[in-house]
Amino acid sequence: MRDVAIIGTGEIPVDEHWTTGIRHLMLEAGLSAMRDANIESVDALYVGNMLSGEIVGQSHLGALAVDFMGLDNAEAFKVEAACASGSAALRVGTMAVASGLLDLVLVLGVEKMTDTSGQETSAALAGAADAEYEVSQGISFVALNALLMQRYMYDYGWKREDFANFAITAHANGANNPFAMFQRPISAEMYARSPIIATPVGLMDASPICDGAAAVVLAPAEFARALSPAPVKIKASAVGMAPLAVHDRKDPLALEAARISSRKAYAQAGIKPEDLDFFELHDAFTIMAALSLEAAGFAERGKGVQLALDNEISLKGRVPMATMGGLKARGHPVGATGIYQVVEAVMQLRGLAGANQIPGARLGMTQNIGGSGATVITHIFEAMS
Repeated sequence: MRDVAIIGTGEIPVDEHWTTGIRHLMLEAGLSAMRDANIESVDALYVGNMLSGEIVGQSHLGALAVDFMGLDNAEAFKVEAACASGSAALRVGTMAVASGLLDLVLVLGVEKMTDTSGQETSAALAGAADAEYEVSQGISFVALNALLMQRYMYDYGWKREDFANFAITAHANGANNPFAMFQRPISAEMYARSPIIATPVGLMDASPICDGAAAVVLAPAEFARALSPAPVKIKASAVGMAPLAVHDRKDPLALEAARISSRKAYAQAGIKPEDLDFFELHDAFTIMAALSLEAAGFAERGKGVQLALDNEISLKGRVPMATMGGLKARGHPVGATGIYQVVEAVMQLRGLAGANQIPGARLGMTQNIGGSGATVITHIFEAMS
């Protein structure tokens, strides 16, 4: 198997792109990544997306993308793994290049979620849960995370306000990201006053519905430096799985799929959690940030919130997370989120993160969660230059 590197990245601002169609979102992000990689063609294009068929009425995104981008000789298809679709597409592309079957692969993540009503979008998102045993009972993803947060608070004695610094940190970092949906900081008071959506989850505990697209170009690491002045090596790509329905899991607060994928990734990369310079986690909800930190080995069970309270998740902390705003401030266009995380990790490892730069960053990890934790995909990256 060959080592794989990222030689180009592209992204568009996360926003409500009412006047832009999904093909144009893919076009802008994809061409931007190819320009960054100094290439004009690819062998394959893989698109991470969850909701295009349900919300946009457009399936077959791979064919649409290569047609609209003029990449007629490239193979292409859509990859779906709920909110982890972007990272799933990256894993497919990584395996294709690592195997030697392909040399240049464009991986896109795209989602257009704001052209439908909130009720319609929420109903479509619920498709990532168990339709027969969860959705049919009226559950939504906000409600599922509210139940997890309630249980966590009950088991470990935390209060809702203890979660505030997850959101505060994300918004502080998003304020310096021109591609973020929310580019202003929030205070503890703003967090406390935010409306409750599903007790105890408030507006500031949840990531926004939005549109976006991001892309990366993959190539064999052996000739990546000939194509890019600052390639980034993919040190690990790992998947962990857990039962789809929360009630089928032995311990709903264990986030077992995240634990499995993290351990696999550490073993592949030959590192330990403390070797990482930053962690782009899946903070779709503040409770998921806490559970992810614990599952990935940065905190003991029930102590993820303490990292936030101690400010250890800040840019200068022990475990810098959501360094460009995360899902909370940058936004969470679900099928694109995993690729936005990777683009931001590459920025850190290239030294291009501006005011949010982690000094001397060499190793970074991204973790993308599908559903309420059924599919978790972890990647570890290393600077090559």
